[in-house]
Order: sequence, then C-alpha cells, then structure tokens
Amino acid sequence: MAVVTQLFGLHWGWMALGVALAIAEIVAPGYFLIWLAAAALLTGLVAATMPVGLEAEIVLFVVLCALALAAGRRWVLRHPVHSADPMLNDRGGQIVGQSVVVTHVIEGGGGRVRHGDTEWLARGPDAQPGTRMRVTGADGTVLLVEHLH
Repeated sequence: MAVVTQLFGLHWGWMALGVALAIAEIVAPGYFLIWLAAAALLTGLVAATMPVGLEAEIVLFVVLCALALAAGRRWVLRHPVHSADPMLNDRGGQIVGQSVVVTHVIEGGGGRVRHGDTEWLARGPDAQPGTRMRVTGADGTVLLVEHLH
C-alpha cells in the first residue's frame, strides 16, 4: 500500500473529491459545494507537489474549506443574483395598483374580492358586492384595498 501511495499519491483522491463536488454543484446548484470542490482540488495540488502526511492534508482541507466558504460568501454578497421578475412568488404584490371587484361585503375592515378568476380575502373600507376597488398592497394572502377615486 505504501508503494502505491508513493507511486500514485493521495492527491488523486483529493482531485477526485474536488471533481465529484463540482459535478454535484452542477447537478444541484446552490453556491456551496463549488467552494468545497475548490478546497479539495487545492489540497490535491498541494499533496501532489509537497510530501505531506494524510493528517496534514486533512487539516489543510479543513482550513481551505473555511477560507473558500468565507471568500465565496463575500463574493455572493458582492454579486447578488437579480431576478428578472422579483414579484414572481408574490401573487398579491403582482396585482398592486390593479382593480378588483368586491364579491362579499367588506364590513368592519374585512371581506372578499375577485381579481381575474381568483377570490381573495381583502381588508379595506366598507363596500358592497359589485364595487370596484384598487389594490394598494398585500399582507400575506390578504389584499389591502381602497375605493377607486
């Protein structure tokens, strides 16, 4: 075993781990595994060029993981991903400014309104069914409405 380790070295194991982590990042992206892959590849590079023991390689890998994750976090914070549609998962926010029709009396601040084919809970001033109102905001799944002026 010692002869195999001397001939081929443990660095191939680190390199294989780095490639496997990079592939895992491609399959399930999350900006995390790629930093661990970089640490494994660097550990493999060091192991290939310097005669260090397995314990030192493991310590080096842990230190490189910490450094890579810190650098990755800093990079991600400086280069945020901007969505083409920031309101994609905010259905209530998407219809702010649009008109709705009251379907169940709004009294005491609460009732129901319809927008398109969807009925929403609504909060706003008293209104009778059939009244058109404007959406001014959303509080979770409750639309905030006001009378059209």
